[in-house]
Amino acid sequence: MIVGTAGHIDHGKTALVRALTGVDTDRLKEEKARGISIDLGFAYLPTGDGSVLGFVDVPGHEKFVRNMLAGATGIDFVLLVVAADDGVMPQTIEHLAIVDLLGIDRGIVALSKVDLISPARREQVAQNILDRLSGTGLAHLEVVPVSSVTGEGIADLRSELVSISRSFLAGGVQGRFRLAVDRCFSLTGVGTVVTGAVLSGAVRIGEPVVLSPSGLSARVRSIHAQNRPTIRGHAGERCALNLTGDGITRNSIRRGDIVLDPELHAPTDRIDATLRVLACEPKSISHWMPVRLYHAAAELDARVALLEDAPIRPGEAGRIQLVLNRPTAAAVGDRYVLRDTSGLRTIGGGRFLDLRAPARKRRTSERLAQLDALALADPQHSLASLVERSPFYVDLTAFARDYALTRNEIETMAERLCLTRAAAPNALFALSTETWRSIKRNLLTTLDAFHDANPEMPGIDPERLRQQLELRLPAQVLSCLLQALVQTQHVVFESGSIRLRGHQVKLTTQDGRLWSKIAPLLSGADRFRPPRGRQIADLLQTSETDVRRVLKSLSRQGKVIEISPDHFFLRETAAEMVDIAGAIAADTAGGQFTAAQFRDRMDNGRKVAIQILEFFDRHGVTVRRGDLRRVNRQRIDLFQRGTDGAPTAATSGGESSPVGRPDFKSGRGREPVLGGFDPHSLPPRSRS
Repeated sequence: MIVGTAGHIDHGKTALVRALTGVDTDRLKEEKARGISIDLGFAYLPTGDGSVLGFVDVPGHEKFVRNMLAGATGIDFVLLVVAADDGVMPQTIEHLAIVDLLGIDRGIVALSKVDLISPARREQVAQNILDRLSGTGLAHLEVVPVSSVTGEGIADLRSELVSISRSFLAGGVQGRFRLAVDRCFSLTGVGTVVTGAVLSGAVRIGEPVVLSPSGLSARVRSIHAQNRPTIRGHAGERCALNLTGDGITRNSIRRGDIVLDPELHAPTDRIDATLRVLACEPKSISHWMPVRLYHAAAELDARVALLEDAPIRPGEAGRIQLVLNRPTAAAVGDRYVLRDTSGLRTIGGGRFLDLRAPARKRRTSERLAQLDALALADPQHSLASLVERSPFYVDLTAFARDYALTRNEIETMAERLCLTRAAAPNALFALSTETWRSIKRNLLTTLDAFHDANPEMPGIDPERLRQQLELRLPAQVLSCLLQALVQTQHVVFESGSIRLRGHQVKLTTQDGRLWSKIAPLLSGADRFRPPRGRQIADLLQTSETDVRRVLKSLSRQGKVIEISPDHFFLRETAAEMVDIAGAIAADTAGGQFTAAQFRDRMDNGRKVAIQILEFFDRHGVTVRRGDLRRVNRQRIDLFQRGTDGAPTAATSGGESSPVGRPDFKSGRGREPVLGGFDPHSLPPRSRS
């Protein structure tokens, strides 16, 4: 557990830490000369059970509040120090407000210097402190009288802190590793060392990490946790990490950087957040107001974009978008504090809701509904709410990254919520079971209607299908869902279009009569040198456009193959020509043959023979090396028909292929994505 001090200057914070731990946290020469804390100080207290209690001593002077904020963000427990002879002072109030804005609700009030006042004065000051705490998250704190001079109350306070620390992190370490850097230095014989509070997760020696937002990669060479060497550091500890890697130097790392799990590196410069304005703030928060943002140990310039109609008045809360002057590393749920641009006045603070905030349409009803879901404190509750709101899907990969969740944590959430998931490259999409059922019904119904209206077309372009769906999904999400239906054999992706599995192209009566005249011209003795489309039109004395339309339609069905522009062969003829090429190769040394050998066997002229071989080359049936070719045995049956009479592959449009190769599973484990949908509710089509 990390304990942080808070309180007015000269109220005895450093002296109290020294009395508790025996460590003087004023390490700078100027601090010792002036007798005040200027920067963060650190001390450690062994608890007797093998654990160590960490202390962060923050400066109390108003000029050094920025340093106080760098240390306060990473603490778990506040030790609010109020001098009994002074009582509550300006920096007591400001530090208390900052601690409250940061969501720290565990702590103790140390009433210091009690040796200087009477018992009656003690009671009066203690009551004044409790009045100040009222209305904050620290209203329940106990006031403990102490004196660093006489030792009064020190032992009891130390025992209380040790007792509280033993219950800390009883639930275990959660999330991926993040450490907020507040110091960076070099040691002779060691190298670059960074120190800071571990915000979440854990890290071990030898593991890779990334410095964010710079993106520098490093490896953890050694770890000191709570001032002791160890192989593992985790949340609730202050750690010193010895880092090594290209570009890792003392000058390449600064206070405010985050050392994190490589999966979390995704800096942002636009964040949607909640904001509570302090009641003491003299003016309302207006649109595009410049501010200073304090998050973790970082300090940045930012602008406030209001997400509501009216300015946020003092003492009120609202939602804003923070537009930063440079990218920063953060996680959803992190607390922050805003001060004025001079850094002299604390304005308010809140919690980050969305690290990927949109620059446009940030106040639409759809966007505000998403923020309602993101405002829920529990990530699982947020996820459950998001999948029920537009756009009705969530990228779990991005969700886990922005919430700093581990793979197991996000998978457990998805399982508990029974979400249907579809994995695409660099993304894992999740939908509610009911949404998946609705999309699937709508998609299959849309395909069925398209086939009824366009019986001569083999299928519909995926983008055209996407435009016709009731729920307009991004192309990548639709691609995943279509692949689910491919895997469950509801639809087929072939030649660049989507169709129902049972759909077969049916020529119109007029086109059927024309095909009955064309077919004999592509078969028989001249099947290896059939006439081109223009020549067929001349022979039949019909429209060249009609001939090409019929041949193109049959090509999409796989009945004919367009070997070269306007030159169509029957599929059976193409399969026969592959067999002939194989026979020629079998009769030659090394299994290779020339174009001339193929031409002579086909007896169809050099130009046509070359066009056929080049077509085979493109489809991998033959492999060319110089003037020689060999037959690829793995592709020799490319133009054969299956046992059901269907082509084994598409032709002119390319081979049959799925829409991407994502993995699918439902909330009940690794099973096909059906989401409870009855596959028999829309039976496969059967067309003659």
